[in-house]
Amino acid sequence: MQDVYVIGSKGFGGYGGYETFVDKLTEYHEGNKNIRYYIACKADKGNTIHTFRHHGATGFNIKVPTIGPAQAIYYDVKAFWWCIHHIKKNHVEHPIIYILACRIGPFARRFEREVHKLGGRLYVNPDGHEWKRRKWPFLVRRYWKLSERLMVGHCDLLICDSKNIERYIQREYARYQPRTTFIAYGTDLTPSTLADDDVRYKGWLREKGLRPHGYYLIVGRFVPENNFETMIREFMKSGTERDLAIITTADARFLRKLEKRLHFQKDPRIKFVGTVYEQELLKKIREDAYGYIHGHEVGGTNPSLLEALGSTEVNLLLDVGFNREVAGDGALYWKKKEGSLAEVIDKVDQIAGAGRKRLEEKAKGRIIEKYTWKDITQRYEMLFLS
Repeated sequence: MQDVYVIGSKGFGGYGGYETFVDKLTEYHEGNKNIRYYIACKADKGNTIHTFRHHGATGFNIKVPTIGPAQAIYYDVKAFWWCIHHIKKNHVEHPIIYILACRIGPFARRFEREVHKLGGRLYVNPDGHEWKRRKWPFLVRRYWKLSERLMVGHCDLLICDSKNIERYIQREYARYQPRTTFIAYGTDLTPSTLADDDVRYKGWLREKGLRPHGYYLIVGRFVPENNFETMIREFMKSGTERDLAIITTADARFLRKLEKRLHFQKDPRIKFVGTVYEQELLKKIREDAYGYIHGHEVGGTNPSLLEALGSTEVNLLLDVGFNREVAGDGALYWKKKEGSLAEVIDKVDQIAGAGRKRLEEKAKGRIIEKYTWKDITQRYEMLFLS
C-alpha cells in the first residue's frame, strides 16, 4: 500500500484547479487497492470535524486564522506537520507528500529532511509563474520567486502540468539539476446533463439578458494577468452584434479601474454576469456560447481552457506558449497588440457551420489525445507506484 499525502488544495471540488484535481484523482482511484490518499482541506468557519471520507480518501481539515496573504503559507505548513505526525503515529512506510504550488520555500529544506528521515519522498507541483501575477505587490512577488527556487532545490521530484513550465524549471534552475516529469491537468468530454429547455438554464439566460449562441464567453478569475482590459477593449472595437458574457469573481476596485479606462458600461453588449458554481450549468453555458475568449498568460495547463476546448465550438486564445501547447490547431489565436482580437472576433462572426464544426472536432481531438482525466489519473497511479 502506497500512502500519498496531498497538500495545497483547499479541498475536494469547487471552483479551483487544484480542488478539481484532487477530487478527480480520488474519484478515479476510488477502490484502488494500492494507493491510500490523505487530502488537506481548509476548514470552514465553525467546522469541528477533524477527518472525513470522500471518494475513499481521508480528508483532514486544517483551521486557518484570518491573516491576509499569509493564510496560504500557514495552511500548507500546518498541513505538512499534520502529515508528519500521522506518518509517525501510524508507522507509515515510504510515504509520499505531494505539495501543490511553491508557497512554502523557506521551509522546504527542513521539510525535505523530515520526509527523508521517515523514508519518504517529497514531490512538488510548481504550478505556473505565481511571481508574475500583477495582483501581488512587488515584495510579495519577490517572495514567490524565492519560494519557488527553494522548493525546486529541496524536493525529490517536480510534477509539471505544462511542458512549458517543465522547460522553464530545467532552464531557470539548472544548477540544482532538478528531476522533473510532465503530467497534464485533465477534463472530460461528457455533455451537460441540462437540456436546452431546462428551467435553470433558461432562467439564467433570461436573468442575464442572453440567448443561446448569441454571446461570446469569458470565464476566469478577475485579475489583471488574465487580460480582461484587453479583451473588453477589443470586443468593444469589434463589429459583432453578439454579447460578451463575463463569468468571474467580484472585485469592485478593479471593476472601477476598468470602467474609468474603457467606459464599457456604455456598451450594452458587455455583461458581467457574476459567478456560476454549478458545474452542469456552467458546462451548458459553455456549450451554447458562440465563442470562448481566453486571455490567461500566467500559469501552466489552465483548467478553464481545457473545459472550453471540451465544450465550446470556437475558442479564441491569447497567443502564448501555454495556450498553444494545449490547443494546437484546435483554436484561433490573438495577440495583445491593438486590433488583433477585434479582427479575430469579426472573423469568427463570419465562419460558417462547417468551419465551426472542424474547429470543434480538432479541439476535442486534443482533449481525447492528451487531457482526459482517465489518462491523467492513470499516469499518477504509475508514478506513485513506481
